[in-house]
Amino acid sequence: MSINPELIVYGLIFVGVLLLVEGIYLTVFGKSISLNSKVNRRLEMLEKGGAREQVLEQLRKEMSQHMKSRSIPLYSLLAEKAQKANIAFNPTQLIMIMGVLATVAFFCLTMGTGASLPIRLGLSIVMGVSAVYIWINNKAKKRLSMIEEQLPDAVELMVRSLRVGHPFSSALAIVAKEIPDPLASEMGVISDESAYGRDVGEALKDMAERMDIQDMRFLAVAVTIQQTSGGNLAEILDGLAKVIRSRFKLFRRVRAITAEAKWSGMFLSIFPLVALVGINVIQPDYYDEVKETTVFIPACLVVAAFLTANVFVMKSLVNIKV
Repeated sequence: MSINPELIVYGLIFVGVLLLVEGIYLTVFGKSISLNSKVNRRLEMLEKGGAREQVLEQLRKEMSQHMKSRSIPLYSLLAEKAQKANIAFNPTQLIMIMGVLATVAFFCLTMGTGASLPIRLGLSIVMGVSAVYIWINNKAKKRLSMIEEQLPDAVELMVRSLRVGHPFSSALAIVAKEIPDPLASEMGVISDESAYGRDVGEALKDMAERMDIQDMRFLAVAVTIQQTSGGNLAEILDGLAKVIRSRFKLFRRVRAITAEAKWSGMFLSIFPLVALVGINVIQPDYYDEVKETTVFIPACLVVAAFLTANVFVMKSLVNIKV
C-alpha cells in the first residue's frame, strides 16, 4: 500500500492557488485595505480630495454590494462572508478571480498529474471556488474579531465625549477619527448618515445585523431606548462598556481553558493520518500482508468513521456558549 504522489501534488497546487488569492488582493489594493493602518480608510479617502457624500456612497456600496448579488450562482456561498469581511473586490471581480484560479489550477493539474480531463476540470473548479471561500472566511473572522476588540474602547471614547458635552453624533465622529480600522470606517459611515438625517439607532441596528455582532446589538438597543425614553446616555454606555469588557474577558478565559482540549482533539485527528503517511514512506510494503484480506477495507472504513466522529465530538466538547 503506497500513497500516490499525485495526492501531494494536488495539495501543493491548492495551497498555491490559495496564496495566489491573497497576492492578487494585495497587488490590486495594497495598503488601502490594511486593517492595522494608523489612518483609517475613510479618512484617507477624504484626505485624497473625495467629497463627504462620495466617500459615504462608496463605502455604503462596498458594504452592501455582496448581499445584493446572492442570486448569482455559486456566489451565494460567499455573499454573507464577503459582506462581513468587507472585501473590496466587487462580486463580478470575485467571480472572475475564481475563474482565473480555476484556470491556473487546471494548467497545474495538467502539467503535474496524469488525471483524466473530467477529473482535472472538476478539481480545478473546486479549487478555485474553495480557495476564494477559505480566503474570504479567514478575512471575515479576522475583521469581526478586530471589531469586537475595538468596540469597548470605542464605547468608552463615546462616554468621555458625552460627559464633556458633545452630542452623540459628534461622539460618533470623534470615534471615527481616533480609532483605527475596521471599526473607524463603520462608525464614520454612521456619523455621515446621521449628519444627512438618518436615525442613529436604526443605522447602528443595521450595522449590527450586517456584521452579526451581539455587542453591537447591545449598543444599538441602548441608543434606541435612550432616544425614545430619555435618560443619561453617558451612564448607559459606561455600563455597556463594562459589560462588553467583561464578556470579552470571559470569552478569552473560556478560550484559554479549552485551548488544551482543542489541540488534543486536533492532534488525535491528525496523528493517525501523519502516521499512515510516515509508515508508507518508511516502509511502503508494510500493509502488503493484510491489504488483500476481506476485512481490510471494512476496517479502513471503520477507522475513517471514528476519525470523523472524533472531529465532531471534540468540537462539540469545546464549543462552549457564553
